[in-house]
Amino acid sequence: MSAQPKVVDLRSDTVTQPTAAMRAAMAAAPVGDDVFGDDPTVNALQERLAQALGFESALFMPTGTQSNLCGILAHCGRGDEYIVGQLAHTYRFEGGGAAVLGSVQPQPLTQDAGGQMALADIAAAVKPDDCHFARTRLLCLENTWNGHPMPEEYLQQASSLARSKGLAVHLDGARLFNAAVASRQAGETATASAKRICSYFDSVSVCFSKGLGAPIGSMLCGSRELIARAHRIRKMVGGGMRQVGVLAAAVDYALDHHVERLADDHALAQRLAQGLQGIDGLTVRSAQTNIVFVDVADGRGADLLAHLKAHGVWATGLIGLRFVTHLDVDAADIDHTLACIRAFFTQAGASADGAVAHRASHGAAVY
Repeated sequence: MSAQPKVVDLRSDTVTQPTAAMRAAMAAAPVGDDVFGDDPTVNALQERLAQALGFESALFMPTGTQSNLCGILAHCGRGDEYIVGQLAHTYRFEGGGAAVLGSVQPQPLTQDAGGQMALADIAAAVKPDDCHFARTRLLCLENTWNGHPMPEEYLQQASSLARSKGLAVHLDGARLFNAAVASRQAGETATASAKRICSYFDSVSVCFSKGLGAPIGSMLCGSRELIARAHRIRKMVGGGMRQVGVLAAAVDYALDHHVERLADDHALAQRLAQGLQGIDGLTVRSAQTNIVFVDVADGRGADLLAHLKAHGVWATGLIGLRFVTHLDVDAADIDHTLACIRAFFTQAGASADGAVAHRASHGAAVY
């Protein structure tokens, strides 16, 4: 039997497969029952990440959605509210969990193209201490935003404003390490850059199953008191797991081997974005980290996606076409993707030229 052709899966960096070495680390991990608190591998991972990012404590979660939920509910009580971007993941794409499960009201604000809420809008959204209003307790930000690292100046300004109003600040850092690699200073490691970003926040949720390539897992970092509250909430929402060290070992391996290599994913995204430049009918919107957004003219985005899938390239099209590079993609895959896209527009151009010639040969009045 002939081998199946490789699929170039650019839908998300969540599609990565554990490497052979990561699987070996998982198989060899010493484990215990984490609900009893005696899994040595997850305990060590929690301590490792908290220390690396500058926090007192950390708690392993199965998903980023649960990590953000536990963080928000640890900061806010029933009848409180959090300020968040209108298009932010914690508001728009996590099932309304804080409102449904915690009776915490979101106060969504308009964001600019970089995901930033205007500082004046944040200030105006903080409610006075009055029984008519929900109590504003928390500001939530997101980094990266559609592949863009959030500017450090904005992080500093927004967090300072929030604290001046008595608010805590939470970061949905699903791709924190991508942001860290893209915005690190000269001579700085990615982990040091991530710690600098985290210094503006009271809590941070970090995802391991995206660019870092672990099969599952996120971590909520914060103060000991906050993590103790989050631990109780995690239990309530079903996040207490048993021999979780098998999963924590994958994360440990990823932190050792997959953080600095995120720069390779960013370079591949740049390769894709640069290769798309100059193609009529395409507008490239982002390529600062590992995500490239592309707008397709004349409503042909769905046709392009179908053409790519027929040629073994998978992408998504919810907010324009989105291509995400990751550790299971290489330069040859990007070049194949570019060739498929160019072929689509070459065929479209040839079809359009043929239609024009046909109309000309039959006379304009017929059409």
